[in-house]
Amino acid sequence: QVQLVESGGGEVQPGGSLRLSCTALGFTIRYHNIGWFRQVPGKEREGLGWLLSWNATTYLIDSVKDRFAISRDSAENAVYLDMTQVQPEDAASYFCASRALARPTLQWYDYNIRGQGTQVTVAS
Repeated sequence: QVQLVESGGGEVQPGGSLRLSCTALGFTIRYHNIGWFRQVPGKEREGLGWLLSWNATTYLIDSVKDRFAISRDSAENAVYLDMTQVQPEDAASYFCASRALARPTLQWYDYNIRGQGTQVTVAS
């Protein structure tokens, strides 16, 4: 069974850092384009960025590109979302998703394999 499993969520202090993992089970993640998303209850899921499979090029939206980073560890079969300078508005459920052939996008339903998410809360 192929699936993506997110982990690493939890509570973080404002200004703190957190690393989210997206681990592939049943397939090799480096052959897939990976997208990262987040969703706050009552709001639409937001595409944050993606990692291109063939050369690991990344893209992040303007609102997080100076604070977040996406990377891959092929040995761990995982892609990461490193969050720094975390702000209260970053509190959300974070998801990853993959698509093997077509280019990555910021649209959740463009992806074939979608994870269940991990929750990030920001201490007040």
